[in-house]
Order: sequence, then C-alpha cells, then structure tokens
Amino acid sequence: MNLSPKQIVSELDKYIIGQDEAKKAVAIALRNRYRRSMLSDEERDEITPKNIILKGPTGVGKTEIARRLARLVKAPFVKVEATKFTEVGYVGRDVDSMIRDLVECAVRLEKEESYAEVSARATAIAEDRLVKLLYDAKKSEKGETPDDLFKAELLSDLRKGTYNKMTVEIDVPDMPKNMEVIPGMGTEINVGTIFGDFLPKKRKKRKVTVKEAITLIVAEESEKMIDSDAVNAKALKRAEQDGIIFIDEIDKIAAKNSHGGADVSREGVQRDILPIVEGSTVMTKYGPVKTDFILFIAAGAFHVAKVEDLIPELQGRFPILVELHSLTKDDFVKILTTPRNAITLQYAKLLSVDGIDLRFTEDAIAEIAAVSEELNLTKEDIGARRLHTVMEELLEEISFAADGAAGYSVTVDQNYVCAHLKRAVAGKNLTEYIL
Repeated sequence: MNLSPKQIVSELDKYIIGQDEAKKAVAIALRNRYRRSMLSDEERDEITPKNIILKGPTGVGKTEIARRLARLVKAPFVKVEATKFTEVGYVGRDVDSMIRDLVECAVRLEKEESYAEVSARATAIAEDRLVKLLYDAKKSEKGETPDDLFKAELLSDLRKGTYNKMTVEIDVPDMPKNMEVIPGMGTEINVGTIFGDFLPKKRKKRKVTVKEAITLIVAEESEKMIDSDAVNAKALKRAEQDGIIFIDEIDKIAAKNSHGGADVSREGVQRDILPIVEGSTVMTKYGPVKTDFILFIAAGAFHVAKVEDLIPELQGRFPILVELHSLTKDDFVKILTTPRNAITLQYAKLLSVDGIDLRFTEDAIAEIAAVSEELNLTKEDIGARRLHTVMEELLEEISFAADGAAGYSVTVDQNYVCAHLKRAVAGKNLTEYIL
C-alpha cells in the first residue's frame, strides 16, 4: 500500500489518541520501506531500516501503534517480550524463535490471500458436495419435483442458511496433532509429516453442522488448489522485506550491575538479540531467512533502567528514540469518544445484547476522564488501561442487573459518575479489575 507519512498518521489517528511524535517516527519508517522498494536491487541492498525505541509508561499506545501500523499495510507482525528469552545455554526460548514466529505469520497471511483467490471455486465444490448429501437425506420429501429442480431448491436454501444447523456426516483429513519436541520451548513437530507423501493420507468421518461442513470443505479444497511451495517462498520474502517485530519490555533486560539470580542472563539476551537486529540468517522449517531488512520496534517504560543502560552495540542498532507521554484528561476524553473502537461504544454494544440502551452525557465523559487521570497520578500509572478499571466499577450494577428480560434506557451523567465512583476516588483498591 502506497501511503504518504501524513496518510499513515491519519489512519493511526482513527485508533490511537495523541503520541504524535511516535506516529510520525513509525510513519516515516514505513514510507522509507516503500522508497527503498522503488530503488534498484543494488541500491536496495545498501539501505537497512532505522529501528525505533518507544519509551513511555504502560498503556499509552506503544504496542497499539506497532500493531495498527502492521495491519495497515498487511505486514507480517509479531510481538515478543524480551523477558521471555534467555541467553544461549539456559533453559527457555531462544531469540531465533521471534524470526520463526514472524515467518509463521507471513505464511498465514500468504495462505489467507491465496485462499481468497480460489474461494469462489472452492465454495462451489463445497456447495455441490453438500447438495448431494442434503439430496440423499431429503429425497423422500422430493415428491414429484424433478431432480434438477429439487437440487436447485436445495442449493438456494443452502446459500440462504436454511440448513446451517442441520447435522451431516462428511469425510475429512485425519491430521495428527503436533507434539512439542522440548516442553516449554515452543518447538513442535507434526508426526504425520515425518514420512511426507510415503504414506497414504488418512481420512475420518465427522458429524458436523452444515455451516461447519462448508468451512471444512472449502479449507480442504483451497489447500488443493494453491501451490504450497510458491506460497512458502512468497512468505519468506514477505517476512524478510516487510516483517515488523515488536520487542516489548526491553528495559527489563537493560539493568546494569547484574550479579547472578534472575538477572544472570540479561546482558547475554541483549548480545543474542544483537545479531538478529544487525542482520543474520536464521533457519526456519520453510527455509533460511535474512533479518537485515526486518523493522524492529522496541519498547519499554524505562522507569528503573535507562535506554543508556542497554549495551552500546544494541543502542546503535536502534538509532531512533521516541518518548511517549502520560495521558492527560483531554486524552482520556478523546479515547472515550473518538476512536472507532471507543470503550464507551464497546460497552454500549455489549449491554445492547440485554436490551439496554446505554448513553453517556458530555459531562459524564469529562468526569470519567478526570477520575482516570487522578487515579493514574495517585496510584500506579497504567495509561489508558485505567479506563477499563473505572468503567467496570462505574457500570458494575448495570451489568449485574441486566438479564435481557426487559429493555430500557440508561443515561450516565455526571451525577451518576460521581455517585458510583466516589469510593474509587476515595482510595478503593480497584486491582480486581486490572488484567
């Protein structure tokens, strides 16, 4: 997708409030990828991404910025936590696993796009198989209707969803379950693929609803229609050229003066991450992957450790440092009202299932924002996640009383907010609502 930096920021603004500097930095990084792609092969190989460190408290949008950026351009994206990795020689995940995860994500994206291309043909085959099954099950109801006309009626009803809940028996591939090579390492093998095509594919009968049957048959037929080798090759290239890896909690491995215990491998993890970020080749089950052109975005609160506490070599591979700021009352007001997935809209939709028409007045929104800001200042600063804490406390009685028996409207105004959040402001411990 060919978007200018301003257009990228505009798209991010639909979901993320504030943090303009961070949005600008990632927008430029993304645009530079497009610029690089327009150069000759020789020039392209000389230009590597300028990796970014996002510094800021939790809940201010660091992860969301990276995730939305990847979704915007359909780039392979993985989020990893630096604290989950261990230095080579210790039990735990090795840093190469982030590249393997990225490739898996790229393969999934390529398969989804390939499936979409053959979806119409695969759906036609699935419908034909199910019409035959339905015909056998319902031929006693056919009466004097000609076979072709009756099958046409069955197909029409099938497409309308008339038979969605009807149970049918179909043949499906019997796929062996994956087994972990080493428990806890995240490395799995599929026993059924060890011998490849030497053994005939096993099938089994399953009783499923018609709706599930269509999904299973379409997936099976789509798999037959696509070239898996071509998909995997495209996925490898996509991971190499367009992949984005978000390394969260990088500040947790930046502590200086570690003397054994839990901190023993922190600097070692940094040194293991270094070649991945610098550019190396990692072997995956789909083939070798070069990491030279993957965009790495690291993030951390850096309350205790500083960015300068990272080893110099790793700092040098993250030349762009952007500081994200704590959210203010005005930011909370915008978060509650502006984004497409605003939290007030989410709660309104949830409660509408039970027939409740939930509405918020402007003064109620302002009061919720003020309370959230105050709690973040007086307690732990958890950013926008504080809104979930406050909203759960605010709507607890309404949510508990709602049972769908009778529909009614609820308007939340400033008086309602003050009455129901009085205890919270007075110092009630709300940790029971924090995920």
